[in-house]
Amino acid sequence: MDSTASVLDAVRLSHTVFLVTTPWGEGGADVELTHGTNVADAAKEAGVEHIIYSSLLNVTETSGGRLTHVPHFDMKQKVEQYIRSSGVSATFVLPGYFMSNFAAYGMIRKGDDGIYNLAYPVTNNAKFPLIDIPEDLGKFVLAAIKKRTSLIGAQILASADYYTPTQILADFEAVTGKKTRYVQVDAASYKGFMPAPVADELLENHLFIEEPGYYNGRSLEGSKRLLSGLGLKTTSWKEYVQKHKESMV
Repeated sequence: MDSTASVLDAVRLSHTVFLVTTPWGEGGADVELTHGTNVADAAKEAGVEHIIYSSLLNVTETSGGRLTHVPHFDMKQKVEQYIRSSGVSATFVLPGYFMSNFAAYGMIRKGDDGIYNLAYPVTNNAKFPLIDIPEDLGKFVLAAIKKRTSLIGAQILASADYYTPTQILADFEAVTGKKTRYVQVDAASYKGFMPAPVADELLENHLFIEEPGYYNGRSLEGSKRLLSGLGLKTTSWKEYVQKHKESMV
């Protein structure tokens, strides 16, 4: 996706293009923006009728400049704005906080006293919009396709529900039978747990979840109704833990 020409053959004769960009490679967030704009340009040239883009909010703008180190959110919103200005009809699916983070990175970790700890730099009232990406993201994309006419220009908030750390641990306990504890850590301590190149980014990503909110306080009810109208449902956090508990304890 390094040039419009490199993408053109891939999108030619396509009615709909589902686009996901990533900053986690050589060139980082700047390359993500380049890739996104190149695909948008190619889609326009090829006559694509519908782009569905996996987007996120701009943390810098949404936080009023308080949080400025979350480029993997900011660049996606810049790509979204470019697509909007391109003239190609588009819908934007905003995936929530991955449930797989907890299993893949051991985020609920057994302490020396046998209690499983979850540590974040936010209060236990922060609302995490969780989603089982492999199981459920495609359902929201399907909704964007099936309901295309009514969703042009819309943002679909792709999450099962909002969960506080307290709720996350309560469901974990209910499924595994393990005792848990939430630990709110200060910013410096949290950064100390993280790889240095992404420490500021991950810290501010979580501070953003607390205030003003991952989706800036928006309700998930509209997105839930989209799925229920198609006879679809998302995976709850409790169901996810049940499925993956062997890798989490």
